[in-house]
Amino acid sequence: MSLLSQAVAPQGELLDEPTIIQTLEPLRGRFTGQKVLVLIPDHTRTLPLPQLFRLVADVLGDASQLDFMIALGTHPPMTDEHIRQILGLTEEERRDNYGHVGLLNHEWADPETLVSIGTVTQERVREIAGERWHPTLGGDVDILINRAAVEADGIVILGPTFPHEVVGFSGGAKYFFPGISGADMINVTHWLGALAGVRGTIGVKDTPVRALIHEAATHLGTPTTLIALVVQGGGLGGMFVGDYLEAWSAAADLSSERHIVWVEQPYRFILSVAPPMYDELWTAGKAMYKLDPALADGGELVIYAPHLEEVSVVHGHYISEIGYHTAPYFLNQWERFAHVPLGVVAHSTHVRGDGAWLDGQEVPRVKVTLASRIGPEECARLNLGYLDPDSINLEDYAGREDEGVLLVRKAGETLYRSRGDS
Repeated sequence: MSLLSQAVAPQGELLDEPTIIQTLEPLRGRFTGQKVLVLIPDHTRTLPLPQLFRLVADVLGDASQLDFMIALGTHPPMTDEHIRQILGLTEEERRDNYGHVGLLNHEWADPETLVSIGTVTQERVREIAGERWHPTLGGDVDILINRAAVEADGIVILGPTFPHEVVGFSGGAKYFFPGISGADMINVTHWLGALAGVRGTIGVKDTPVRALIHEAATHLGTPTTLIALVVQGGGLGGMFVGDYLEAWSAAADLSSERHIVWVEQPYRFILSVAPPMYDELWTAGKAMYKLDPALADGGELVIYAPHLEEVSVVHGHYISEIGYHTAPYFLNQWERFAHVPLGVVAHSTHVRGDGAWLDGQEVPRVKVTLASRIGPEECARLNLGYLDPDSINLEDYAGREDEGVLLVRKAGETLYRSRGDS
């Protein structure tokens, strides 16, 4: 199976519903009488999910069993009400029109939900990592995945592709690892990405982490079809349906055209507004990742998230212990942090950015400040700057690009990159 269908809207336009329906139509009848698992994102990704859920459920309506699973990775489980909300379903619609459709959370921490499909040997990880290899990546990697993926007759991945801090571009097989995987793959992929650094990874199509994810995916025997989406605003600028490698590749190419803003010079100060869909710093960190390549050495980035009160529901105790630091800080004191999951250490370095270790001291490349409901004492413990969000008037930062000041009103999905950093 290669690409079954595709549609791309002209720059500045969106695909209309008849075009979306036509692009999905080749899937009709491909799964008749089969048990189908559809993987979808949670609320931290922008896409017209209520529309797409209905259209995909319709086109797969002759499946013997149809389940939609939220590829949470290690994000907190969603309540039934929240799932209905992101799908745009009332209780009555859920009961009367979609009662036959399973709506499931991936539960990465429950071993009963996982099954091993093989191993990526340490030797193979080292080969894939290349110059990014470091002994902290550990040994062989057990490829644990939600058993629903193994028990299904067919898998359909429905998700957007954006520049991504860990893997280069999101989407595709990332919905397996870390989307519905166990801790080993989550930790190794994220730490490998951290060793490469955000600025060396984000917006790069072919990365070691993407290669590792694709390597692991070869161990899954369930036939997989990808509906790769390129989101613009609240709609679709493009969609590619078919083989999960080819559809993702095409979507990543389009995303590189539509989701990267090139600036002539890096900025000394960036006010990066994290939208409410990032309800903890674990995800609101994207307001840093997507702007880091456009921030000058010695500059400051403020994550403005006046709604945010939580660092991480799942991992907060570890983050509170280690704070936010650069990769050299951890690598030069590894014995202090070896007990912390690699994925958590990776998150810490992603938020803090690049740096160096000189004379036993950490020297960060930039300053990162948090303007949220997390108070100044906690920010100090986390090794982040603090700014009172109520003291900020966004308009004070608008239109000041010539002064080296950038305001980004919705950060987290569009990558900003300085031409001097390319």
